[in-house]
Formats: sequence, structure tokens, C-alpha cells
Amino acid sequence: MPSRLFLWSLTSALAGFLFGFDTVVISGAEKTIQQLWSLSPGLHGLAMSMALWGTVIGSLVGAWPTDHFGRKKTLLWIGILYLVSAVWSGLATDVYSFMVARWIGGLGVGISTVAAPLFISEISPPDRRGRLAGMFQFNIVFGILVAFASNALLGGIGDNAWRWMLGVEAIPALIYSLMCIGLPESPRWLISHGKNEAEASRVIGLANPRFSESEIDGQIRQIRTDAEKSVGSGKFWQMRLRTPILLAFLIAFFNQLSGINAILYFAPRIFELTGLGQEAALLQSVGIGVTNLVFTFVGLWLIDRLGRRTLLLIGSFGYIVSLGMCAWAFQTEAFKIVPACIFAFIAAHAVGQGAVIWVFISEIFPNKQRAKGQTLGSFTHWIFAALLTTFFPSMVTAFPASQVFFFFCFMMVLQLVWVIFMVPETKGVPLEEMEAKLGIE
Repeated sequence: MPSRLFLWSLTSALAGFLFGFDTVVISGAEKTIQQLWSLSPGLHGLAMSMALWGTVIGSLVGAWPTDHFGRKKTLLWIGILYLVSAVWSGLATDVYSFMVARWIGGLGVGISTVAAPLFISEISPPDRRGRLAGMFQFNIVFGILVAFASNALLGGIGDNAWRWMLGVEAIPALIYSLMCIGLPESPRWLISHGKNEAEASRVIGLANPRFSESEIDGQIRQIRTDAEKSVGSGKFWQMRLRTPILLAFLIAFFNQLSGINAILYFAPRIFELTGLGQEAALLQSVGIGVTNLVFTFVGLWLIDRLGRRTLLLIGSFGYIVSLGMCAWAFQTEAFKIVPACIFAFIAAHAVGQGAVIWVFISEIFPNKQRAKGQTLGSFTHWIFAALLTTFFPSMVTAFPASQVFFFFCFMMVLQLVWVIFMVPETKGVPLEEMEAKLGIE
């Protein structure tokens, strides 16, 4: 693999590291924050989910800067948003200031789920696109693991430990922002937006050093032809795009209805429900991060071999078994198996939905609509993540934990049916040929 291509993909994917870290780091501080500011369950849920509401807005507007300013500038500003959020969160003196700071970080998360996978997908050759775009997901779970480990290490340093937990994110945010300066612009953006075809040719050559001039010219012509098609006229909500629109919506919908974000956010609290002490619960949460990382490696190794659809099938079966067993364990008070069930659930997610979602959404739309399509999938993902995280504390209070996990299990049965009957395979298909693959006339 060309070193430049790998470095560019890795740099963009580091937005995923900050995404994962920012999303989960709050789990180690949430109970302290509730006690510090004497928050009611409703206000506590809102404070914990405020980053997700920022993510909802970021994902909703993410297509605009990504298309208007370009992929590179958008990725750079994402890092700045993370940096501001980390410093402000660590210094917050009241819950409302804290919520604004977390909202800013969420804005960066939301935009990153539009811009980063899209950029990697656009610079990658078809046979490596799954692995390279999947690096975004790998960095998400690596960020989650580092956040859990950081929380466990900082948890015992005193009353202000939670401030250090949140503020330490400023270090990777600064490093990522500096690395983004060295990124090129996406050649597909340069061509489809009529900016600079000569620069697009140069970037393609750097990313594919074995390409001859005729091969580079051929790819330029193919991208230009695709951009000029009628389906690429700029309209998004049209019947011709109904298949990718429905696929993007449903993969994001089912991703969150597995309960993944609620479980990640409240992992220590879930483990405490089984009788574990607070410190033991934090250590078990580190186990979630390790499991997530290991099985994400497995998913990335398989995604260009078995394909996206096959991984979704494997993940669906894993979801159903693990969530069903978790519901049974809470129902019968067989609490000893709950950690194992949660780890199995995380493994199923990492191999299936986790490895596939951002790659799949970034593949299925034409060049002109790719940013808007990524926005649709990202917004759907985050609006349901925000809703579930906001109401999860109330759900486990109002209903037995067994019923909550059974609900998630039932939704994964529906996902399995959807994958079997509706999801196509996109492995190895060039982006400019995806329309024919999906039956877009």
C-alpha cells in the first residue's frame, strides 16, 4: 500500500479516535458530575447527552462545509472544535457551561462522521476501500479503549479527577489538527465541484504511484463523466436515489437500536447493577474497550474478504444471542454471566455494524450526493443515539433491565430480516459503478 495513501487515511481516521474518546470519556465522570451539581435524573440525562445533541446538529449540517469548503478544511476545523471542547469541559464551573462545552465537542463528532469516512472512501482504490475507510471505525474503538483506560487511571487522583478525564482530550486534538495541515484535497471533490482538475490528477498520482499517465487520465475522465450524469445534478431527495437513501437510513437506525451507545455511555452503571463495586465496574469497562478493539481488527481484516453484507449477517446473529442472554441473566438474576454477555455483544457489534456502517454509507451514493448521503446516515445514527442516551437512565429506572435488553434483542431480529432481504454487497465495486450495482437508472 502506498505510504502516502496510508498516512492520509490514518490522519483522517484520527478524527474517529477523538470521536470515540469524546463519546465515552464521560462515562467515568457522569456519577461525580451528578453529585457535584445535584442534578435531577432529567437534567443529568440531558447533561450526559448534550454532546450527542451537538453531534445531531453536526451530522445534519456536516454536508455543507464538506461540500462548500472541501474535505481537508472541514477535517482541520473538526480538530479545533474538539480542542475547544476538551479545555472548556475540564474547566466548566456549572452544569450549563459544561453542557455548552460538550455540545461543541459533539458538533465535531457529528461533522467528522460525514467528512472523514467520505474523504477516505474518495481517495481509496476499490480493493482497499473497506480496510482504509474502516480505519475510521478502528480509531473510534481505539479512542473508546483509551478513554476507558484513562478514566481508570485518573479515577483515583482526587475530587477533580473528572476534570482531568475530560481535559486530557486536548492533547490528541491538537496533534490531529496539526496533522490535517498535511492532507491533500479529495480529487473527486476537486473534479465534481469544478475546482482544480490538475491538482486532482496530482493527488491521484501520489496516492497510486504505479499508475501511468493514461491510467490517471482514465480515472479523471471516469470521475468527470460520473459528475456530469443527470443523477449527479445536485438534487438529493429524488426517487432515483430511493435505494441508497433507504439503505443509509436503515443501517444507521438499526446500529443505534442495538443499544450500543447507551451501553457504552453507561457501562460502569450497568456493571454496578450486577453487584460490582465502582472500581471493579470501571475495570470491566476497560474490558469492553479491549474487546471492541480486538474484534474491530477482525472486522477490518474480513471486510474486503467476506464483504459488508456477510459481516452484517454475522453481527446480527451475535447481537441476538448476546442481548437475549443478557435479558435472561437480568430476569433470573444470574448476574455472573452479564459481563460475558456484554463483551459478546461488543464483539458482535465490532465485527458487524461497527466495521461496516461508515464504509457502507460512504460507498452507496454518487459523487455529487455523497456528502448529503453521508449526512443522512450520520444524522439518523446520532438522533437515535441522542434519544436513547437521554432516556436510558429513565428506562432502566422505569423498567426492569431484562425488558430493556429484550427490546434491543427484538430490534436486532428485525435487522437480520432487513439484511437478508434488502442489503446488497458493495465489496470491490468502484464508486463510479455503484449506481449500476444498486439499480439506480
